[in-house]
Amino acid sequence: MLGYTITQWLFGILSFLSIMFALMVVFSRNPVNSVLYLVLTFFCIAGHYLLLNAQFLAVVHIVVYAGAIMVLFLFVIMLMDLNHDNEPQKTWVTKIIAGIAGGMLLCVLVGSLKGSEQLGISQYGSSQIGMVKNLGKVLFSEFLFPFEIASILLLAALVGSIMIGKKEIK
Repeated sequence: MLGYTITQWLFGILSFLSIMFALMVVFSRNPVNSVLYLVLTFFCIAGHYLLLNAQFLAVVHIVVYAGAIMVLFLFVIMLMDLNHDNEPQKTWVTKIIAGIAGGMLLCVLVGSLKGSEQLGISQYGSSQIGMVKNLGKVLFSEFLFPFEIASILLLAALVGSIMIGKKEIK
């Protein structure tokens, strides 16, 4: 297998799929297809989280982004009734400015990565902090008080939203 481990193969495959789906989001003509490609991109990113041994983060990423936010985007796009007849056309000046801005962003990204050191894969292999079991132990032992404060805050927000939305009986 050319000296690569299964983790490195999975990383390469997930990276290729992530980039491919992200490009399909940008270049797709249909906005509904773009949202669906973005959901696939989020699943590939969740696969990267699994490779980093962060199961909780992967599940939360799928539930929050691929589940809730993308369904909201899909509903908004479908309710907007987009068609090509009333879509404004971009001028050549706008396209040139967008190309220059994209090139500047690429230069910033390359410059920031050029100064960074390359990290080894072995540094991440033995990390157990992303495991749900360990996260639960830490959350309910060391961070019990902040967790309870957050739960009281969420309860107050829930009661407040019910009181605001409740109709008065006359």
